[in-house]
Amino acid sequence: MERSTWSKVDDEAVVIARALAMDSVQKVGNGHPGTAMALAPVAYTLFQRFLKHDPTDSSWLGRDRFVLSCGHSSLTLYVQLFLCGYGLSLDDLKSFRTHHSLTPGHPEYGHTNGVETTTGPLGAGISNAVGMAMAARYEKGLLDPDSETQLFDHNIWVICSDGDLEEGVSGEASSLAGTQALGNLKMIYDDNRISIEGDTHLAFTEDVAGRYRAYGWNVLEVKPLPDGNIDRVALEEAMIIAESTTDRPTFIRMHSTIAWPAPHAQGTAESHGSALGADEIAATKVLLGLDPAVSFFVPDHVLAHTRQIINRGQALRATWENDFERWQAKNPERAALLERLRSKDLPAGWEKVLPEFPAGKDVATRAASGKVISAIATILPEFWGGSADLAGSNNTTISGSKSFLPLSSAMEGADPYGRLIHFGIREHAMGGILNGIALHGLTKPFGGTFLVFSDYMRGSVRLAALMNIPVTFVWTHDSIGLGEDGPTHQPVEHLASLRLIPNLAIVRPADANETSIAWREVITRSKPTGFALSRQNLPVLDRAKFASAEGTAKGAYVISEAKGAAQVLLIATGSEVSLAIAAQELLEQEGIHARVISAPCLEWFEETDMAYQESVIPSSVKARVSIEAGVTTGWREYVGDAGISIGLNHFGASASAGTLFQEFGFTNEAVVFAAKESIAKAAK
Repeated sequence: MERSTWSKVDDEAVVIARALAMDSVQKVGNGHPGTAMALAPVAYTLFQRFLKHDPTDSSWLGRDRFVLSCGHSSLTLYVQLFLCGYGLSLDDLKSFRTHHSLTPGHPEYGHTNGVETTTGPLGAGISNAVGMAMAARYEKGLLDPDSETQLFDHNIWVICSDGDLEEGVSGEASSLAGTQALGNLKMIYDDNRISIEGDTHLAFTEDVAGRYRAYGWNVLEVKPLPDGNIDRVALEEAMIIAESTTDRPTFIRMHSTIAWPAPHAQGTAESHGSALGADEIAATKVLLGLDPAVSFFVPDHVLAHTRQIINRGQALRATWENDFERWQAKNPERAALLERLRSKDLPAGWEKVLPEFPAGKDVATRAASGKVISAIATILPEFWGGSADLAGSNNTTISGSKSFLPLSSAMEGADPYGRLIHFGIREHAMGGILNGIALHGLTKPFGGTFLVFSDYMRGSVRLAALMNIPVTFVWTHDSIGLGEDGPTHQPVEHLASLRLIPNLAIVRPADANETSIAWREVITRSKPTGFALSRQNLPVLDRAKFASAEGTAKGAYVISEAKGAAQVLLIATGSEVSLAIAAQELLEQEGIHARVISAPCLEWFEETDMAYQESVIPSSVKARVSIEAGVTTGWREYVGDAGISIGLNHFGASASAGTLFQEFGFTNEAVVFAAKESIAKAAK
């Protein structure tokens, strides 16, 4: 975007932005004014002079992305959205941090127009931005691999704080960004040396710029002006260099003074998260040349000036649309692909590529998942992903795929548009990067690690669920069935813990065919999902004898019906379904009719209507046993007062899978005993 000469009105707009940050926090009585005040010239310069965007079309495919990683300073973003004309009004700023407002305490994706991702947990925005930058490159490979156009070239801009860079997830993601040579990623670090507890040197004294140089980033330094204000001219010069740097990501270390120019609050920890107070705001407004008695003052001529970005944005988009039409005419197949990706459609009959697994051979569900992943990839080019250095164990390698690595990489099989992502041993960043890829909008990412390490990435998983974005987490080695690696690697509490996250579906399939159907559902539903897959081989159930695996789509189904009126319900997931079926046979030999229910995804089951739920778990049958190799928390809802839950309410041990299942009571006999006990309880 062509940059005009900086004017006096631009100076006025920055002053107004600082004042709006103070007034918004003061009105509600809480918030984070200091950073938003200091960052006003940074955000204004970015939105008015660098970002390629159109406020009248926030979903424009050709736009740059902006991520405010320090989400607590949400007013930094909201004020610019207001000034640019994204639909926020002055009244929205006045209702900052109040119920039902469009200006919540932290930016929320899908809630406020112009917000590209939900930020607040520090460091998360940086990992999201890395994902967006990776997605931009991968999508470029789908649509313009020979770089015949710049239609699909855009930048990802980030503003981050000291706190963001203290969080480990930012280091994980930034390290990978350097390896990936993401030249479309530009990050401005607001180095103000202030956090809630005071000077950041209490805990953060490293050479941050040196660290980013070591990561392989282009590092630029912007010193402050003598009065402590940001040197906006020097910053703009650095941003111009960043914009022209395309062979690696750019890190701009910008020194600032929090709450500048407040006479007493500037440079203090108190200004980070508290309203400045009426007297301090009045004194600051005097310094800014404003009337201290007037709040939320926005002169018409200033707003008219800042809203000119709409005209510039629409002109940029019109030029882009003209170029896009020419590209469409020249590339009809790729244009058709893009149209499908934008509309979120799937190719007709795509599911026919999904493998069916014959009975008679035991297959680990992780292995089955790997075959399904490769099959899906043959028909959905938007489907890509990898693992946190566990691809061989997670079975997340797409057959025949090259590695997603830059042209500068010396690694064998490197391809800037490859489909296999090597996240390295960086689970938390992997989750945040997957979120960023999904947020970018066109592709369907997945990432794998062991289920026990979902703990490392829980923050990112939670944000995926909060934003309701189509990310798939492939977690393998789902129980004590992984055996000799012992309790450090054996997930016990993880299934229950992950099921507590709202809007996240957890799928633990019983066999290879349930795995295949579950993947079909995941691709179709486009919601956040986590797989829990077995390391050990599981029987592929004979579907001529047992119910079709299609029942997986409903989350739970009767996989083996009782031979008479059911006296007890055996509800199992994953590897324990076969155990329940074996126990059913033993019970039948004693004249006890048991129904076996496979429940691969309780969240999907809860989405079905009450009539279906009643048909699977009839309220008239009070005797129930749940069987799952994990803690029993959560199963009381399904087994009721007379029910019994067979689980593992303690940590595992290092031994073979068979030994552990026997030792910890996952046996046919234990299920039979529990069934009889539940029947007896129900009869009382």
